[in-house]
Amino acid sequence: MTILGGVLIDLSLFGMLAGLVSVLKPLRFFGIRTRLRGLLVMGLSLLAFATGVDLPVSETRVGAPSTLLDEFVPAYQFSEFHSISIDAPKGKVSAAMWAVTPDEIRFYGALTWIRRFGRPRPAGALNAPGSRPILGTFLKTGFLTLADDPGREIVFGFARGPRGWAKSAAEFKALDQVQAPPLGKVAMNFRIQELDRTHCKLTTETRVYSAGTLALRVFAAYWRMIYPGSSLIRSEWLRAIKLRAEAAPDPGAPVPAD
Repeated sequence: MTILGGVLIDLSLFGMLAGLVSVLKPLRFFGIRTRLRGLLVMGLSLLAFATGVDLPVSETRVGAPSTLLDEFVPAYQFSEFHSISIDAPKGKVSAAMWAVTPDEIRFYGALTWIRRFGRPRPAGALNAPGSRPILGTFLKTGFLTLADDPGREIVFGFARGPRGWAKSAAEFKALDQVQAPPLGKVAMNFRIQELDRTHCKLTTETRVYSAGTLALRVFAAYWRMIYPGSSLIRSEWLRAIKLRAEAAPDPGAPVPAD
């Protein structure tokens, strides 16, 4: 439903814009030859937008936890998962994960600018300076480190419950017992799975849980709009880690004699 809803919402927004412009001056190259047809395009686009927003949202629950992320977000309505194979030992993968900057992630600046709807960049994790390691910036600007198993998995996120923002991993996890709104939880992980001494699989998963009919509908619309860009950022983030890890010198390799 996320992809279908995203397609409907994105196309409908484009259609509404084209229809609005055509009311003033018909966009003939789009086949909108009259102002009346422009109004019709706007109406149909608005209907498509409402359909995309109102698509059903299902909840997923983890049975037996197998990752640290499972322990902190065992129930969620929205998620995305990405993985990549890396020809490097886990030490180099972990080091690259912590060292990658926004400048190394293709389209990062453009996509975060779109997510901000063109507003000036405020201080924050998603708006990290291009030359600073992005993961470290995440953990210094509002995200909690929920769990960290060095060389294997790190989980970070934020949550808001009836008593305000969670200020610790314990408070975040305690919100599992809260089901009434207002409640929102967002968490993301990086997980390194060692295949052998020189090959790893790196995965990242994002999960979101929201309680409350209105909050759920609003976030569903937002998630479906940003999902294509968010997915691309995470895929390119993994790619940047792979490039850095595979290019890094092996600290255990012998140094050639002069």
